[in-house]
Amino acid sequence: MADIVAFRAQVPQADLDDLAGRLARTRWPDELPGVGWDHGIPLARTRELAEYWRTGYDWRAQEARLNEFPQFTTEIDGANVHFYHVRSPEPDALPLILTHGWPSTSADFLDMIGPLSDPRAHGGDPADAFHVVVPSIPGFGFSGPTRDRGWDVPRVARAWGELMRRLGYERYGAQGGDFGWPISHELALQERESVIGLHLNYLPTPSGGEDGDLTEEERARLDRMRNYLAEPAGYWRMQSTRPQTLAYGLSDSPVAQLAWIADKVAEWSDPASEISDDRLLTTVMLYWLNGTGGSSSRLHRESGGKRGGRPLPCPVPLGVAVFPHDLVLPIRQFAERVHDVVHWTEFDRGGHLPALEVPELLTGDVRAFFRLLR
Repeated sequence: MADIVAFRAQVPQADLDDLAGRLARTRWPDELPGVGWDHGIPLARTRELAEYWRTGYDWRAQEARLNEFPQFTTEIDGANVHFYHVRSPEPDALPLILTHGWPSTSADFLDMIGPLSDPRAHGGDPADAFHVVVPSIPGFGFSGPTRDRGWDVPRVARAWGELMRRLGYERYGAQGGDFGWPISHELALQERESVIGLHLNYLPTPSGGEDGDLTEEERARLDRMRNYLAEPAGYWRMQSTRPQTLAYGLSDSPVAQLAWIADKVAEWSDPASEISDDRLLTTVMLYWLNGTGGSSSRLHRESGGKRGGRPLPCPVPLGVAVFPHDLVLPIRQFAERVHDVVHWTEFDRGGHLPALEVPELLTGDVRAFFRLLR
């Protein structure tokens, strides 16, 4: 068994100086007048972000924030795996593994780790405490690029099962959104004797050809879902077919990496959300500094470019948090055909990135769901 090694973010100053130089030498594209966001992230917004990144953003302060919680690395199945592991002071805490998606990182959960692991210190009920594990998917962030083919959703899930065994956890919960939903679902399938419950904040629910008796709202959700799954967005087409072609720009140009991520964060978030430029740039930095713009894209390719489909039945109880500005919104009656849905919450704010947008809502819903299963 590979060792588990303590980790701290310590980026060499030379890397930060190189970044500043590249930003200063950016070759900017032209832009058609009046197109706004219709053609992608506007030039003015990108220049604003890039200038703040170069002259105002403080990586060392963000690095210190990342290092507030214990981090580790270990090798699993030939890949380096970085993860946060925060044990609760409460003796009866339930282990919980949280999985991010794309273009997210494990740092998305920073505002949730404290309240989840030590609710007593954050005004909550100590009975809701968790031992929190937040890994970085191989190919993302501090896990670094993958080194061989085949890192698809089932392989990541197998790595998560092995990670939890190495940490000594035999009974635990799983939570995820975006790519975190199929990974967590697959983990529940593979480790059904260990995973006691699955909480998701993203769950496509295709009808499977039987629409049933739908309300007007459910019909609108189904139409939106069908359109989304039938017409993949440009980023998805590129990452699921030509990730290597994309990798050259993302690895060589920090502004290319910035625009690629900032465009999606803006499009996928609730317009009322307040994701700070500092948090956005920290996400970008974790891709840029680790050279994982291309390797993270490979997850789409390796997983077959799949965006949905009728899921296998979930072998454990399921909880779902629905945020109104998500990419697609699930339909409960369809989910209940294949899952044991024991908890379902419809929120009035939040989008596809709730850990960044509304961490207090997501934290509360995770607590409420697992309260049913402890």
